[in-house]
Amino acid sequence: MAKKPDPTSRIADNKKAAYNYFFEERHEAGMVLHGWEVKALREGKVQLTDGYVLIRDGELFLLGCLIHPLKTASTHVNPESARTKKLLLKKDDIKRLIGKVEQKGYTLVPVNLHWKNGFVKCEIALAKGKAEHDKRDTIKDREGKREVERAMKSRSR
Repeated sequence: MAKKPDPTSRIADNKKAAYNYFFEERHEAGMVLHGWEVKALREGKVQLTDGYVLIRDGELFLLGCLIHPLKTASTHVNPESARTKKLLLKKDDIKRLIGKVEQKGYTLVPVNLHWKNGFVKCEIALAKGKAEHDKRDTIKDREGKREVERAMKSRSR
């Protein structure tokens, strides 16, 4: 018998977003999905790295998120892996985000997809792009932490 996934588990992370952007605010949004997409998400067939959030007519849409269909998809459904998915958020939050995105340099990026009470949720972040020197600082900090961890590990032996 197949084991059901943990209801609070993560489906996919967008690690590239944390490298390219500073996160100001985070919001959790629901997603409008087809049945074959939910089945593919349960199998982990999703790529979130090139995804971004677009605002159209006062609604949020997720573009560039690829959900690859399973081989056992239905014969009467033509699955499209790069389909635009609608995000569900409260109207007040959407209006506030629209106001912030219209400011120079801000954008909305998907951070991760996860399960919550049997529903797929997308965590989106209001983000500001990093400059090249900020990215170098991120790499330098990450390498410094690795060296400290190695030193602590070898010292404890």
